[in-house]
Amino acid sequence: MFKFITSKPLWVNIVTGIGLVIILILLFFGLLDWITGHGQYEKVPSVTNQNVDAARQTLKAKGFSVEVLDSVYENSVAGLSVVKQSPEADALVKHGRTIYLTINRAAPPQVEMPNLVGFSIRSAQMYLQSLGLKMGDTSYRPDIARNAVLEQRYNGDVIKLGTKIPVGSSISFVLGSGVGNGDMLVPDLIGLTLSAAKNRLQTFNLNIGSIVAMGDIKDSSNSFIVKQTPGVYSDGAAGAGEKTINRIRQGQVIDVYISAIAPVIDTTLTNPN
Repeated sequence: MFKFITSKPLWVNIVTGIGLVIILILLFFGLLDWITGHGQYEKVPSVTNQNVDAARQTLKAKGFSVEVLDSVYENSVAGLSVVKQSPEADALVKHGRTIYLTINRAAPPQVEMPNLVGFSIRSAQMYLQSLGLKMGDTSYRPDIARNAVLEQRYNGDVIKLGTKIPVGSSISFVLGSGVGNGDMLVPDLIGLTLSAAKNRLQTFNLNIGSIVAMGDIKDSSNSFIVKQTPGVYSDGAAGAGEKTINRIRQGQVIDVYISAIAPVIDTTLTNPN
């Protein structure tokens, strides 16, 4: 084999080598269009809102490759359906190109519920929107904090800080309506536990204000109220020993002092309520 090559004059071998190189170059460029699919274009079909499996079949039938690039969540779109495609529908692209899909999640992601009690209604609404939650119904009850959130509810029940709920859920609020016009006798809370006092005040649309601990308190809910402001009575203006019954409006607050030891109840005073 090599004798055949070496038996030829050098210039013949050089010319032959150059000729082979030229032939290979021409052959490469001649096949380049076929290799790259030059001039072969396809219109991308629209697969938005289709189920991802149906979208794959549609695109592969046109000769495209398919890859799921990302997933999002939109509650207005069916789960596992295509919400975005790249390239977009009707774009002319080369045959065999990869079409990237963004699909909707089958189930909504969950977020932790924040504590919005005390927020203004506007601030609470903006906070919900930042988490992908919706504001539901609002109701009112007398409270000195007008238009402030008093309770946050999910499916009718009070929802606590940190509870995980699906994105898109609706949160309802109980808001303060301000101090009521009518007044009532100040309820007597002395001797009640803090938990029982809160329940009693709710029936009057009143609220606990400041809570001051008297001594070491390990369980505040079961501690006893030993003093309240305003009290049931106040000293009258006519002289020592005379007592005036105090009154309060709906929505106002009563400050309380709590202790681990139950107080001694003064039975000399007649409880008006």
